[in-house]
Amino acid sequence: MKHEIKIENLQAIDSAARQFLEETKGYSIIAFYAPMGAGKTTFTSALCRVLGVEDSVCSPTFTIINEYLCKDGETVYHFDFYRISKLSEALDLGLDDYFYSGCLCLLEWPENIEELLPDETLKVSIEVTPEGERILKWEGE
Repeated sequence: MKHEIKIENLQAIDSAARQFLEETKGYSIIAFYAPMGAGKTTFTSALCRVLGVEDSVCSPTFTIINEYLCKDGETVYHFDFYRISKLSEALDLGLDDYFYSGCLCLLEWPENIEELLPDETLKVSIEVTPEGERILKWEGE
């Protein structure tokens, strides 16, 4: 089944994040595919806000992984693989420990580690329309 959520502007992003979390229940590894500036980190921030994360959410471009605590005590891992140029760099992070922790893992620039993504990874594309809207698309149940 194909899914799509349109985000018309930043005022609608938290509502879209709530809808996205509802429609993707059961997935713990979510990979966001989008060009630079499409809003991967902005949407991840909205997801974390909806989950009750009180910490500031920013792209882990240099640290590769950020860890956030939700209001219910669950952990969210936020990855940015933009600077990964060799799979061995990603493997050195202990990705399997994160991916199979059962915690929500939100991935930016997953194309840089495509071969390491588990089969159960939900792959989401973010498209930017000429009007500046964002459209999230994915296939799943």
